[in-house]
Amino acid sequence: MVYWERIIKSALFCAQWEEFFTFLEIIKAILMGIVEGITEWLPISSTGHMILLEQIVKFNASEEFMSMFRVVIQLGAIMAVVVLFWNKLWPFGVKQGKVISKSNVWTLWFKVVVATLPVLIISPLDNWMEDHFYNYITVAAMLILYGILFLVIENRRTAPHVTKLEQITYREALIIGVWQCLAIIPGTSRSGATIVGGLLLGLSRACVAEFTFYLAIPVMAGASLLKVLKFAFSGIAMTSTELAVLVVGCVVAFGVSLAAIRFLMDYVKRHNFKVFGVYRIILGLIVLAVAAITALV
Repeated sequence: MVYWERIIKSALFCAQWEEFFTFLEIIKAILMGIVEGITEWLPISSTGHMILLEQIVKFNASEEFMSMFRVVIQLGAIMAVVVLFWNKLWPFGVKQGKVISKSNVWTLWFKVVVATLPVLIISPLDNWMEDHFYNYITVAAMLILYGILFLVIENRRTAPHVTKLEQITYREALIIGVWQCLAIIPGTSRSGATIVGGLLLGLSRACVAEFTFYLAIPVMAGASLLKVLKFAFSGIAMTSTELAVLVVGCVVAFGVSLAAIRFLMDYVKRHNFKVFGVYRIILGLIVLAVAAITALV
């Protein structure tokens, strides 16, 4: 009898520890969701923050899962865009009891498709770029480079000639899409690259920020799908804890993204992007410092 009691107590003890470790993993997922929700939309590089956070917050998960998690967590952020801008994104409406098609929304989507084409062309390089350039030096260099670009562009800023989404031409949409391709380099920031491109083309800050949000939908959804398929075909089973981490991360990223997008849209109506440029430079220097310390330890 005593023997079985010991076995039961040992099993209960192990179960309690497993619950505790699961709780810790979920706390980590909440932190990642917060960072993703803020940095995905502000032009400050989500990768730069993730690479620092992962030095402090290390998940008890396979590298295959983490590679997928870093991208799929963006789905929560995407849903925030859909919710906030639903009326501008949904191409159908009801007028006098009849379903109507919104031509201006269809035109917007066509421009988004055009801007997405360059990304589709270079997408096969995504895994190669991650394998070879997901490191401190590359991330720091891109943080600092685009930080300087923001400062230079804002200092030479002239009155924008495009202040509404309808005024964006297909040519301008394509060029912004080419700029978006630069985000394949870790540390660049997808929103940062497209905003820089849009500002150089003469788009207003609010206009280019909103167009950047819309571009994220097909790009991030497609990237997430590819990562999920890659993980599924890897043959590695996802644990219940990993599933919980993924769901919690996406939900938190969604909630935080709602606030981050509202903040940015309100901010750019009254301010420029200089503060983000300064922030990127400081963060880049911090990443370099962490790289140096890591190399010495």
